[in-house]
Amino acid sequence: MMPTPASSPPAPSSPPAGPTPLRPWLGTAARLVLGAVWLVAGASKITDLDASVRAVRAYRLLPETAAQVVGAGLPGVELLLGVLLVAGAGVRAVAVVSAVLMFAFVVGIASAWARGLRIDCGCFGSGGELAAGQDPAYGLELVRDAALTALALLLARFPDGRLAIAGRTARFTTEEHS
Repeated sequence: MMPTPASSPPAPSSPPAGPTPLRPWLGTAARLVLGAVWLVAGASKITDLDASVRAVRAYRLLPETAAQVVGAGLPGVELLLGVLLVAGAGVRAVAVVSAVLMFAFVVGIASAWARGLRIDCGCFGSGGELAAGQDPAYGLELVRDAALTALALLLARFPDGRLAIAGRTARFTTEEHS
């Protein structure tokens, strides 16, 4: 019969994985950057809804009625997303909506490029067909919107942050019930 080996001492446990002290600040920065982009995009279009409709129409992806509805409604949606992100309200849900919308923009721009359309994306106002001698900036627009899509996805995964209404209301609710 072989002797049984002595049991070895248990391995030291590693500390539980949790958010690093820096992560909430990174989430806050992501939230504010994405929120600022939405606010600038919406504000640049809200005063000229005809140009916003023209920009959506230029992609030639939607029927006319849908292009009018999307073009007229998009600036308001962008402003709402921006306000919610800056305030820190409903961050995960707003980040998911932002990611879906940004991905739709990536698909739209890639489609316009693939089909040889010569348009301004209309992301920050104006939009529509480019004048003679102007070249589209599809590559830069795709990189920008893909990066913003990734940022929104990260924010959806890690929505915690500082300086947010959601954190304040949760804290007040907890304090009231203690």
